[in-house]
Amino acid sequence: MFDIIGKRRWFFIFSLIITVPGLLFILATPINNDVGLRFSIDYTGGTRWTIRFEDPKVTADAVRAELVGLGQPEATVVTTGRGFLDIKLSKLDLRSIEPTPAPSVAPTGGPEASASTGASASPGGSASPGASPSPDASSAEPSPSASASPVPGGNGQIPTEGEIGAIATALQARFGPIAEQSSLSSIGAVVSSDLVGQAILLILIGSLGILAWITVRFRDVKMGVTALIALVHDVVVVLGVFAILGTFIGLEIDALFVTAMLTVIGFSVHDTIVVFDRIRENRVRHVGEPFAEIVNHSILQTLGRSITTSFTVVLTLFALLLFGGSATSEFVFALLIGIVSGTYSSIFNASPLLVVWTEWDQRRKARQAPVAVRRPSAS
Repeated sequence: MFDIIGKRRWFFIFSLIITVPGLLFILATPINNDVGLRFSIDYTGGTRWTIRFEDPKVTADAVRAELVGLGQPEATVVTTGRGFLDIKLSKLDLRSIEPTPAPSVAPTGGPEASASTGASASPGGSASPGASPSPDASSAEPSPSASASPVPGGNGQIPTEGEIGAIATALQARFGPIAEQSSLSSIGAVVSSDLVGQAILLILIGSLGILAWITVRFRDVKMGVTALIALVHDVVVVLGVFAILGTFIGLEIDALFVTAMLTVIGFSVHDTIVVFDRIRENRVRHVGEPFAEIVNHSILQTLGRSITTSFTVVLTLFALLLFGGSATSEFVFALLIGIVSGTYSSIFNASPLLVVWTEWDQRRKARQAPVAVRRPSAS
């Protein structure tokens, strides 16, 4: 029989090896902008632009390279459904996406100009309120100063002025006309800070709720705390991997990352509860056995189920990562790392920690127990 609990120190050392480097990169994030976690515009603020070119052969990599040449080194481009490109840029001035009204032309040149406008002059020299523009005014050519032009067949307007207008013009000169614009929006710093706060709050509430529920369910605070430690382990592993890869290849954390982390937390605690439930059953069946042996039996009895369940999920996530497209690649990758880590921590961290804590508590109670003093009997 494989003694998992007896080798717990090796598993703890392995956990330190995979968490400490990532934790260092995480802590370096606020110190050095070039090291640590990389956040998308959902958290840092910026401009998001979703467009589709008439040429279906235009790739996200080609557009990304062109944007870098246009002074947007942090731009990201991913391909979404129906050939759209989701472009994320640094914060730009988007005032140009709203068309500005054509300036009114003041009548000049005397009575002839006044007559051409259709306004009747009053004796006081003011135009009557009933004046209206001539029918030809509505069919006049748009003013060259208009800041946006309509997109054929689209539901948006391609900007032509300002920073975003210069980028749109350059992209169309390089890749041809833009057939459709799905959206163009800007995320400010206030919204971004709110998202960060909400993300942290969601993870804290989820973790504390799991701690409370496991403690009540098993009537043992040690099980709740060790399950929470396993959750923290999984969160640090995923964040650490993203911090390391963000430093070297620019992997970003987007809005779906919080969803991935909550899913990882739920999946990890599911495996932990399965093991803990078997431990509770075996403590009744094997009264008098050392607690470490009971836990080891419980782990071995549930090991096959945990690995099989996780393996089927990992296969699905691998398929999504390879064929699901770049729009969800970061989300799937976070899930993949988190579920593998969650399976490991439930078996090799949570249960061994429970043994360490329980044995320490038993030794502490044994030391504090009063020693009975035998009195000599009277002869």
